[in-house]
Amino acid sequence: MTKVRQDAWSHEDDLLLAETVLRHIREGSTQLDAFEEVGDKLNRTGAACGFRWNAIVRKKYEKAIELAKRQRKQLKRANQRRPRVWTQAADGASQQALEMPIATATGEKTITLSDVIVFLQNLQTHDHQSDRLAKENEELKARNKELEEKVAQLEKENEKIKKNQKTIEEDYQALIGIMDRARRMVMLQDDNESTAPKFKMDKNGNLEKLAK
Repeated sequence: MTKVRQDAWSHEDDLLLAETVLRHIREGSTQLDAFEEVGDKLNRTGAACGFRWNAIVRKKYEKAIELAKRQRKQLKRANQRRPRVWTQAADGASQQALEMPIATATGEKTITLSDVIVFLQNLQTHDHQSDRLAKENEELKARNKELEEKVAQLEKENEKIKKNQKTIEEDYQALIGIMDRARRMVMLQDDNESTAPKFKMDKNGNLEKLAK
């Protein structure tokens, strides 16, 4: 049957296209396979799906694409580290089992064991990221508490400095007052000495007032 669908793309169509392409990226498949799969589901050509992806949808999922690529690398490394204890026949049978579809409860969609593994790995990665974020959050809280304690300490020291400064200013004003009173007393004493009458003793032992 020739695929000649011409109607506009709906939001659900774009979402299906994005989910399918991201899944193929995670599983190490090609985007061409993803376009063909979406085309079969939407009765569109693979070229039309590819054009829609590159022209419209891809821009909205740049971060998701990068995440899918990282997950693909993680899955590849995990498979490389997996012990190879099966025979070739057993390994092939196990791989075939991984790709066997598993019916859901509703029967509307099927998934494979590979999908389940990828989901669990993604869940583990998410948990690891959550733990890391929680640890960073605790470190930030501890750092914030430390800074608050330092601020409180600096405020106390500032208050102490203000009190010392006030004491110094009061002592300085008191000293200025003392010096001013001392200066007035000296000036008063000089005035008293200059105005006080002066006497001298004559040859008979009597005091006589000297003329100014």
